[in-house]
Amino acid sequence: MAIQWFPGHMHLTQKAIAERIKDIDVVIELLDARLPGSSANPMLAELTGHKPGLKVLNKQDLADPACTALWLAHYNALPETRAIGLDASQTTPARQLIDACHALSPARGGMAKPMRVLICGIPNVGKSTLINTLTGSRKAKTGDEAGITKLEQRITLADDFYLWDTPGMLWPRIIVAKSGYNLAASGAIGRNAFDEEEVALELLDYLKGHYAGLVEARFKIDPIGALSDEEVLEAIGRKRGALLGKGRVNLQKAAEIVMNEFRSGNIGRITLETPEEFAQWLAAGQLLDAERAAKKAARGRKKGSGRREDAQPDPADDPA
Repeated sequence: MAIQWFPGHMHLTQKAIAERIKDIDVVIELLDARLPGSSANPMLAELTGHKPGLKVLNKQDLADPACTALWLAHYNALPETRAIGLDASQTTPARQLIDACHALSPARGGMAKPMRVLICGIPNVGKSTLINTLTGSRKAKTGDEAGITKLEQRITLADDFYLWDTPGMLWPRIIVAKSGYNLAASGAIGRNAFDEEEVALELLDYLKGHYAGLVEARFKIDPIGALSDEEVLEAIGRKRGALLGKGRVNLQKAAEIVMNEFRSGNIGRITLETPEEFAQWLAAGQLLDAERAAKKAARGRKKGSGRREDAQPDPADDPA
């Protein structure tokens, strides 16, 4: 699926991060605990890779606890990186974040050397909700859609702890196809950028293999193992009354139901990828991307060669 969504404000965010990072001690990247690999921005890694990083797996109350444990272990094994799980509705998350940042940058602290932290994340990952919880106020706008925050803002968590919030930022080209589907399913990408039925079918395909029991219990349908993805979507539509004339299923409406049920956590605690699965998807995506780049380069060389041949003088025109 081709999802290429890079609004102008995201380009401005990229520039703002590049400028701000020079004065930052720790970078907090908020990830969706249901898709930690897919919600990690590779562009952000390029911009901030030389800074200590805190990976916060947000919405962990919606994710599979066993998978969250795998992802926390994965990130905590990386150099200059710590990872914690969080639910943005928790009433006292500030202490966890402050302590983790001080562990990553122990030389910072006190009024003479205040901790300077940048918090980043993809759209709709829960960053604004978290910031409002941290500050006990509504300093950041929230909403269940991508791209709510538009401007950088500084927030004081403690007398010696400054937090810079940035708008949610996607990257312009998603090379891991599965990530595109997972991001769309989670609500990180505006609905105009993808086909909802296609995303719902891809989501159901994963759920059939990993969480079939939860799907069967939530939608009260027969065992789904032998059904195709399309048949499962149709069965859900019939159960929920998403019907057109003559008993036909409104697949668009059924797809919306599936994604809304996933996003709200009504199906159950679900994670759409493990570290091992994501590593495989990423390797395949990188290989395919390299092959495309090689073909493009070859076409460029061929065109260039053709232009040079056309520019060669005709021997018949040689005055000798």
